[in-house]
Amino acid sequence: MNVDLARFNMVEQQVRPWDILDQRVLDVLERIPRENFVPHAHRNLAFADLEIPLGHGEVMLAPKIEGRILQALTLQPTDVVLEIGTGSGHLTACLAQLAAQVHSVDIHADFTQATQAQLTEIGIDNVTLHTGDASAGWPQPGRYDVIVVGGSLPEYRDDFERQLNPGGRLFVVVGEAPVMEAMLVTRTSEDAYARIALFETCLPPLAGVEPKPKFMF
Repeated sequence: MNVDLARFNMVEQQVRPWDILDQRVLDVLERIPRENFVPHAHRNLAFADLEIPLGHGEVMLAPKIEGRILQALTLQPTDVVLEIGTGSGHLTACLAQLAAQVHSVDIHADFTQATQAQLTEIGIDNVTLHTGDASAGWPQPGRYDVIVVGGSLPEYRDDFERQLNPGGRLFVVVGEAPVMEAMLVTRTSEDAYARIALFETCLPPLAGVEPKPKFMF
């Protein structure tokens, strides 16, 4: 398989038609070798329009979802980013290409270890990986310009938005299967936030905030 052509077709046939027109985002999705971040058993699905199992009940997001996230966040070259849920590390790599610094946290050590190896291999050195529970935020080094929550929340909470700098943006998915809502939250001042709905989707819950079981009578 010609992987460069496959990556190009992924961008042109899946990502761009989903109203992802920011050329910086399209370029980074075409440039980062997505296939390197896919588990070996699913390598033939690297450019498919679907979520790819990673283990631990987690998934690698579909290319168009990653594109929508990157476009919505309007990343700037000076931004400091917090990613909660490293997962495959592919989105981590894309964030790192568009921002100044990325802090990425995952509760699963094998995810952060694998991501570090892949980032080193492709020469990305502006990512600091952490292994731990960031389900209520991550206090180090402090506030952030951008926060990306890679798993869904059953209900919206303000834990993450409070870690934004004024002008900072938060991407988060809220709700329960089968339909959830992707949201963009902007901290417009020290005490005010703007929250808008972006699109409907469905993601596995963020580790540590799984919805409570419902009792049937």
